[in-house]
Amino acid sequence: MVAVDKKPMNTGSFQLSSLCVFCGAHSGNDPVYSAAARELGAEMAQRSIRLVYGGGSIGIMDLVASSVLAGGGYVTGVIPEFLDEREVGKRDIQDFVVTSSMHTRKAHIVNNSDAFAIMPGGLGTLEEAFEIITWRQLGLHNKPIIIVNVAGYWDPLLKLIDQTVEHGFLGEETSQLFAVANDVSGVFRRLEQQMSPVTDGDGNLF
Repeated sequence: MVAVDKKPMNTGSFQLSSLCVFCGAHSGNDPVYSAAARELGAEMAQRSIRLVYGGGSIGIMDLVASSVLAGGGYVTGVIPEFLDEREVGKRDIQDFVVTSSMHTRKAHIVNNSDAFAIMPGGLGTLEEAFEIITWRQLGLHNKPIIIVNVAGYWDPLLKLIDQTVEHGFLGEETSQLFAVANDVSGVFRRLEQQMSPVTDGDGNLF
C-alpha cells in the first residue's frame, strides 16, 4: 500500500486511510452527478483519505480524482493496459498503476482500499458493485461498502436486491453487507456505521 503522510480518518478502532470509489467513465445527463463527484473528492481531500479508483481521466471518475488533487489529496489510479488508451489514463496523479488484466486490477484495488463507495455509473460500475458486495458476502473481505444513491440513481438496483430477498434468493441479512447514503454528506457517517464485522445469527462472518 502506498504510504500517505496525512493523518487518516479515525473511526474508533478503524482508521480509514483509503477509499475506493467505483464510478462511471461518463458524466451522465444530469449535472447533479458531476456535482456529487466533485463534492466527494473535496471531502476526501479535506479528511486526508486517499482515493483509489479506476485510473481514467474521463467521466465522473476524472471529476472525483481531480477534486481530490485540487484539495491537496492523494490519488491512486489502477487501470488495465487495454483500457489505458480508451479511458485516457490519468497520469497527473501521485500513483498510477497499469495492470495486465481486469483481474489484477481488481485485486490491486481491493488490497489497497479500506472501504468502497459506489457512485452512479454504467455496466462497469454495476459489475464492480455486485462483485465487491458478493465478495463481502463470501467472506473474501469485510470492508465497508456504501452505495451513494445520488438523486435516487440507484433506486432500481436497491429494488432489485429487495426482490431477490423477497423471492428467497438472498437472506434478510443481505442488508448488512452494504449501506446507502442518499448524498455525499451521508457517506462518511454511513462508513462509520459499517465498521462492525458483518455476521449471521450464529456470529459467523459473511
